[in-house]
Amino acid sequence: MPALTTYTTKILPDWVDYNGHLRDAFYLLIFSYATDALMNTLGLDSENREASGHSLFTLELHLNYLHEVKLGAEVEVHTQLIAHDAKRLHLYHSLHLVGEERELAGNEQMLLHVDLAGPQSAPFAGAPLEKLIALSQAHADLPRPALLGRVIGLPAQKKAPIQP
Repeated sequence: MPALTTYTTKILPDWVDYNGHLRDAFYLLIFSYATDALMNTLGLDSENREASGHSLFTLELHLNYLHEVKLGAEVEVHTQLIAHDAKRLHLYHSLHLVGEERELAGNEQMLLHVDLAGPQSAPFAGAPLEKLIALSQAHADLPRPALLGRVIGLPAQKKAPIQP
């Protein structure tokens, strides 16, 4: 099974900046909608949230901008489940022009399953757990994304005096 196509949209005029391309914040908006779609796929939709009182919270994310996205472009998000444990899931979203393979941006996320009554972390259970396990098995043989696990920083350099 390939990565899931979780969200498709057209780049709107309000999303474009003074350089003529998608504003950085709107990349994250697109990826956020893809996360919502993944939640629906896993059975963590609004009906389940209301019945169970459980949801997902974002703990951490990394966003890599690889290529410009212009006004009017039609884009899609491919979502790959990297790993999960009893309470967390690790996923990777990649942004593409519709029908194309080239990755325009990548977004790695760590999400926590939460009992909203606390709020406090809670283990996955029932149908969402079954769907999570099935998706994990379906994605087990997919290649790991090249940008997965990157750390931000400048390379170490010899210390030289700072010149005015």
